[in-house]
Amino acid sequence: MKNLMRSNLMFTSFKEFKFFQSFRIPLESKDDVRCTFEYEDEMGKFVNIMDANLEDVSITGLGFKSKQRVKVGTNIRVGIHYKRIRIDIEGHVVRSFGYNPDNETDNMVYGVELDEEDHPSMKRFIVQYVMGFSPDRARDCITTMAVSERYKKATEGFEVFSLMLSLFKDITSFGSQETFLKSMLEEISRILNSQRASIFLINPQTNELEAVAALGIEKEFLKFDYRKGIAGSVFTTGVPLNIDAKTDKVRFSQEMDKRTGYETKSILCNPITNREDKVIGVIEVLNKRNQDRFTEEDEKTMKVLALIFSSVFHNYNPISEKSLIRRFSTPYDREFAYIGKSSSTNEIRKSIVKLKDIDSPLLINGEFGCGKKLLARIVHNEGKRGLNKFKIINCKGVDVHEVEEQLFGSEKTKSVLEECRGGTAVLDEVGYLPLELQTKLCKVLKERHIPGSNLTLDVRIIFTSGQDLKKMAQTDGTFNFELYSYVQESILLVEPLRKRPEDIEELTSYFLRKECRKQGLLLKEFSEDVLAKLKEYDWPSNVTELEQAVQKAVLYNPKAHVINKLNKSGAIPIIDLTKSSMHGLDNIPHARDWQLPLKERVALVEREMILAEIRRNKGNKSKAAKEMGISREALRKKLLQSDEIIETLENQNTPTEEKKAA
Repeated sequence: MKNLMRSNLMFTSFKEFKFFQSFRIPLESKDDVRCTFEYEDEMGKFVNIMDANLEDVSITGLGFKSKQRVKVGTNIRVGIHYKRIRIDIEGHVVRSFGYNPDNETDNMVYGVELDEEDHPSMKRFIVQYVMGFSPDRARDCITTMAVSERYKKATEGFEVFSLMLSLFKDITSFGSQETFLKSMLEEISRILNSQRASIFLINPQTNELEAVAALGIEKEFLKFDYRKGIAGSVFTTGVPLNIDAKTDKVRFSQEMDKRTGYETKSILCNPITNREDKVIGVIEVLNKRNQDRFTEEDEKTMKVLALIFSSVFHNYNPISEKSLIRRFSTPYDREFAYIGKSSSTNEIRKSIVKLKDIDSPLLINGEFGCGKKLLARIVHNEGKRGLNKFKIINCKGVDVHEVEEQLFGSEKTKSVLEECRGGTAVLDEVGYLPLELQTKLCKVLKERHIPGSNLTLDVRIIFTSGQDLKKMAQTDGTFNFELYSYVQESILLVEPLRKRPEDIEELTSYFLRKECRKQGLLLKEFSEDVLAKLKEYDWPSNVTELEQAVQKAVLYNPKAHVINKLNKSGAIPIIDLTKSSMHGLDNIPHARDWQLPLKERVALVEREMILAEIRRNKGNKSKAAKEMGISREALRKKLLQSDEIIETLENQNTPTEEKKAA
């Protein structure tokens, strides 16, 4: 009975949070909406609240203001009269807080959650009420609802703090963790209107995600490889997911459904972290009732719930000699976090899913600083070889004998190909590997035999390059053609940062967080003006240069919370904005292809100048055209012409991505 009472208290806290984040339509005094309020006293009698004023309404709840003190959980009766409509509805108080805009310290604002059977009556009232709005008021109401961001004002921040405090107090009142988890899942399922709910923790001995609590299925059935399915994706990336299982076939695995006979239609999943901010598990709910997927409000609620579970499991530390989990268990700080929201970055993620489990070689092609080695590690970690060895051999700027010893071994040392049996070996910048070693490597790959041993070759080889290996093999003769045929079986092309400016803000935020933590400083942020300039810059050294710029910014601004300048008096500029936006012809695709007609090469150079001007004008093409002294139509035609040239060239010269996928 005692636990039940505590459970009810906790559930009140959840209702309080859910009520807080819902959007409600505010009433105005001129609306002529008349109301009566009554509360149920300790004797079970309903008492009139004389000074109650209706503040706002939604289909599921309402807010009212009064000097009368009413406890959370108290039953409320409300009568609403508007024109010819009269409704009588009931509910109970789920939140209250003091309200003193004019030092009226006695005022209280109450939130009431309505009984479900009264929702249709409230809907009928709201429809008639909104129909009486002027066009301007209706527009303002819709706009506010669409762009409303919670927790913006200081008063709202205080309310959120109070709500969170209430939730944490409820947690500490539970004696049994098992009882707490079971009660939590039942309430979570009710609040989010889901069919099932589960909490998973990583088992470092087996490298599996195992359910510690489940609703709708026995938890013993729920265990699987930490990299599989939506739960595995959230665990390994630390990024919450809200998906429609019917349409997202790439990330969703049907393995569990086949095993249990259950049909998953929608999934909402969030990571759970310990006090070291390491991801140790996930919380997952399945199948939103009467809807195709979970809502944005559900996502906000789930975020808070994940924080609560993180506090419950804050001492859980999944470190084992048998496990490599610790290598990637910190959100956004793991080695293989591939950050960004651009379409090309999303395509890379999809490609990783297809390529991670195959044994054939992979070529990752891209400019310096794009993160080619990072992607190689991601493919390894997320693939079936992820728990085995991973080694990188640098082929550029290293002594030839040293590279040869690493690749093929010696009397004293094993080759990397032998060390990484069952794992992955990366040949970084393979275009710089001497031709004689390329020939020797070809023989090893063809015979599938490790030199100096009786072992067969069991290693996935990933090649990285910033060069055009096809041209080197077919035209220049500086790369072994047979090796190129082997290398290019599967290809990932990584776009330079200047072609995906949408990624810059997220990358900047990540590097800021990382550097501030490293320096022991409070978290900083860039001003909007600085962010705009960072997005305009061409980043010739790509992500590597961006990270160095952020490191400089933190170094030059140790006391500033908001960094609003790119250079400081007497200091080196964080980025050199005086440089040409093109950074020479080397960074313009095909501009140094002397076989192209001059007219086409000029069109490609013009294209880069136009794109730079558009970025400088924050995407405004009309303004960019005016600045360059051409018409908007001329700008459009020049871009169209250059795009056609590039498309033709790429169809002729560029190898197809992912020729061999799983």
